Amino acid sequence: MTDKMLIQLSHEPATDVWGGKKAVISFNQNGATVHAFGDFVLDQVQQAARNLDTQGIQKVSLAGDNWSVDTAWAFYQGWRGPKVGYEFESPTLENTAQKLLNNHITVTDWVRQIINETAEDVGPQQLAVRAGEFIKSKALYSKDVRYKVVSGTDLLEQGWVGVHTVGRGSTRKPAMLQLDYNPMGDENSKVFACIIGKGITFDSGGYSIKQSSSMDTMKADMSGAAMAAGGLGLAIVQGLNKRVKLILCCAENMISSNAYKLGDIITYKNGVTVEVLNSDAEGRLVLADGLLFANSFKPTLTIDCATLTGAAKMALGNDYHALFTFDQALALRCMNAADAENEGLWQLPLEEFHRNMLPSGFADLANVESGKHSPGASTAAAFLSYFVEDYKEGWIHLDCSGAYRKSASDKWSVGATGMGVKTLSRILMDESTR
Repeated sequence: MTDKMLIQLSHEPATDVWGGKKAVISFNQNGATVHAFGDFVLDQVQQAARNLDTQGIQKVSLAGDNWSVDTAWAFYQGWRGPKVGYEFESPTLENTAQKLLNNHITVTDWVRQIINETAEDVGPQQLAVRAGEFIKSKALYSKDVRYKVVSGTDLLEQGWVGVHTVGRGSTRKPAMLQLDYNPMGDENSKVFACIIGKGITFDSGGYSIKQSSSMDTMKADMSGAAMAAGGLGLAIVQGLNKRVKLILCCAENMISSNAYKLGDIITYKNGVTVEVLNSDAEGRLVLADGLLFANSFKPTLTIDCATLTGAAKMALGNDYHALFTFDQALALRCMNAADAENEGLWQLPLEEFHRNMLPSGFADLANVESGKHSPGASTAAAFLSYFVEDYKEGWIHLDCSGAYRKSASDKWSVGATGMGVKTLSRILMDESTR
């Protein structure tokens, strides 16, 4: 006798008493049946699971022979909410499929949890250390992972002025995670990829302060860092055998007598000077350091992940992450990876002229665009390109619009989604075999 509700999957419509073809779920004395058929099976499964959670059903067991990795995963995404008390028993799958499903659940649970935790519990240094330990726990051998956390004034000594500038207004020290996953164990082995994540553990907007209605979700402004760590972690458990650097740029963007101000000029390691015209455009300031650090390893692939702009969210909502790159062949492969993982990814424009839309009268660049109706997501990506050594090849920027939902939908609970972790993992795996 189980204390979990048994959930069957049917590819036939429900009977008329339950709503026929419009119903995604029906009930009987043994539990519930999810009805998913036609062209939108995964959406229907996820909607049914969300329906169960809204009814307070937090203990489930997927039963029967119709479940697959994809349908079980769709169910889990819709059903799992941010509160405690959930108990999930997966369906019986063959060994490889079972391991894949378990990996998806374990990794994305970590990603969703750390995003959903309060900013009081996850500060910059906590985020960096927890991500480092998470990656170490996923490696086959702990010696394959080495990391260090550079924080406080040590950032200035090493030239990481962007992270330090953004984080200096908080009593919680800014930090940079510098992690090396090297399964070959050869110190001279080539770095295949660098993944950089924006880890703003709370974003008040600084002196360009946000309204409360825009600030109440800003514990999630480190979602890019969580996604970056999750994507690498999932790739590792799936057998990634190439050397990868994970660089997380972590800070709180707060207001104090020591906080950076509008009109300040930051001089980066590569000599580029940036005038701060908006302290709420801080993500690009910290990512610039991470990209500069990545340049020193001359990777084949550079990926940065960030909840960077409201403009991307205005364009795509919560259902897609935005992709920016000058490398169209790479863009196509990334889009194919997202399609294969049933995750939302959409390419937005990034052109050379966007790089000329950040003028400053006092520095090489401003940190925000000028003029009305400017393409804010594209110019943010263009800003980052100034800190990528070969920005036209092998670099992609992901603006993670779908990482966190302020309110629930018919498929998602409120809070972190974990969306994009599987896509990032697949990109790493696919590109590592090229």
